[in-house]
Amino acid sequence: MPTPRPRRPPAPGADHGPAPGPDTGPAGRRRAGQALSARAGRLLWVWPAALTLAACLYGAGGPLLWDDELATWNAANRSPAEIFHLLGNVDAVTGAYYLLIHFWAEAFGHSAAALRAPSALAMAGAAAFVALTGRKLFTPTAGLVAGLLFALTPSVSRYGQEVRGYAFVVLFAAAATFLLLRALERPTAGRWVLYALALAGAGLFHVVALVLIVPHTLVAAGRWRTGRARGVPVGHPLAVLGAVLPLLPLIALGQDQVGRQLGWLAKPTVPAVARMWPNLYGSAWVALLVLACAALPLAWPHGRRPAVEVGLVAVLPIPLLWAASQGHTSYFLDRYLLFTLPAWTVLAGAGLAALRPRALTAIGLAAVLVLGAHDQRVVRQRYAHTTWDGAAAAKVIADGYRPGDGVAPQRYGKAVFAAIPTALDLYLPERVRLDDVFVERSAVRLGDLYPQMATDPAARLDGVRRVWVVTLVDDDAVGPDGARATAHDDPFAGFDPAEAAALRAAFPKSTVTHRHNVLIALLER
Repeated sequence: MPTPRPRRPPAPGADHGPAPGPDTGPAGRRRAGQALSARAGRLLWVWPAALTLAACLYGAGGPLLWDDELATWNAANRSPAEIFHLLGNVDAVTGAYYLLIHFWAEAFGHSAAALRAPSALAMAGAAAFVALTGRKLFTPTAGLVAGLLFALTPSVSRYGQEVRGYAFVVLFAAAATFLLLRALERPTAGRWVLYALALAGAGLFHVVALVLIVPHTLVAAGRWRTGRARGVPVGHPLAVLGAVLPLLPLIALGQDQVGRQLGWLAKPTVPAVARMWPNLYGSAWVALLVLACAALPLAWPHGRRPAVEVGLVAVLPIPLLWAASQGHTSYFLDRYLLFTLPAWTVLAGAGLAALRPRALTAIGLAAVLVLGAHDQRVVRQRYAHTTWDGAAAAKVIADGYRPGDGVAPQRYGKAVFAAIPTALDLYLPERVRLDDVFVERSAVRLGDLYPQMATDPAARLDGVRRVWVVTLVDDDAVGPDGARATAHDDPFAGFDPAEAAALRAAFPKSTVTHRHNVLIALLER
C-alpha cells in the first residue's frame, strides 16, 4: 500500500483564508442579499410608524383643549371609583379611554402634550398595521407607500393630537383587518384570538366601529368560497362572537345613554356623505388625491381581488352607518368614520406604488405632503381645536385672585356640559381656589358631567365679596349697522336669568377684561 503523501505546511505569513464554501461564491452572496432584503421587508412598518409618531408629537402641546377634550380631562381627573360612578350615568362607551388617560396622567402629568401622547402612540401603531396590510395584500413597496401616505394625512396628525379615543379606534380597526387576513391564511386558534381581541378593542373604544364585522365577514366568505382560505369556516364566526359578547353590557348601557350623547347629531342626508371627505382626511385636496389613487387598483386586473377586499373594509361602513342613522339616533359623523382611513390608505398606497415610472410614486407622496402642508400647520395652531382661550382667562383670574373669591362661569343652561369651569380647573394654578357660587352639588358627587345648580341663586351669594364671571363672546361679532355687537360686552350673556339678576343686584362694581373670544368680569360689592 502506498504511503500517504504528507501535506506541505503553509509558508510563514501566508494568508490562505477560509476554504471555498457554498456561501462565498456569487450564489451565496445572492442568497445573503435576498435574506437581507427579506429582513428589511419584514421591518418596513418601522418607518411609517416612526414618521407618524413624529408628526403627531410635533406641536402636540400647542393647541388649547376643546370641549370634548376638556370632558375627557374632567372625567379622567377623578378617582377610578368616581369614573365608574360617572359611567353609570353618561359616557359609558368612552369609559375605557377615560380610565386609560386617568392612569396615564398620573404617571406623566396633565399638560396638553402629555395628555395627547397616547393618541400619537396609537396612530403610530395604526401606521404599522397599514404598512403590514399593504404588504400582505399587494407588495412590500405598496405597504411602505401606504404607511407613508397614512403618516402624511393631515387628519392623522389632527386626531393623533386629540385627547379622545379616536386614534385607538383607528389602531384597533387597522389591527383587526390585518389579523383577519393572517387568520384566513393560516387559521390557528391563536390567530383567531388575536383577531377577536383587536375587534373587541375597536368596539370598546367606539361601538360604531363594530360595523367592520360586515365587510370582514364578506372578505372571509369570499375567500372560503373561492378556496383561498384554509380550514373549516368556523374560526371567523367564533372570533366575532368572542369579540362581541363581552361588549353587550357596554352596548346596552350606551344605548340607554345615547340620547344625552348623540341627541345633537342630525339625521344625515345624501349630501352629507360628499361633505365628510375633507374632514375625514383633514384636507379637501388630500382627500381628492387619495381617493383618486385608491381607485387605481380596482381598474387593474392583477390587483383587483385584494383591492376589492380592502375596498369593502373602506367603503361599506359609510353606507351602513348612514342607513343606521336614518332612525331615531344618528351615528354619522366624519370623525366617527376615521376607522375606515387605514383601508382607504392601503388602497391608495397600492395605486401609487404600481405607477410607472417609479418616480410617479415619489411625486404622489410629495404631492400629498405639499397639498396637506397648510392643514398640517393649522392643526398645530393655538386655536386649532377651540375658538376661545381658557388658558388666557385663567391667567387673568390668577393674576387678580384673592382668597375667598368665587366664580360664576357661563354654562348655556343647566343640562349642558360646562366647558368653561373645566378649563379653569385645568389651567388655574393650584394656589387658586375658587368656589363655583351657583353649584348646589358638584358633578363628581352626582356621578355626572353636569352639576346640580342652586334653586335660589341670590342666597348663594351671601358672604361672597368678589365673583369672577367668565363668558364666551364673539370678538368678530358686529351689529346690523356694522358696529361691534353690544352682546360682546355683556358678562351675563347666556346666563340663567335668575343667576344674572342675582349677580347684578349683589355686585354693582365690575372690571371687564377681554381675551380671545372670552370675557372675564370681576364683580365686587
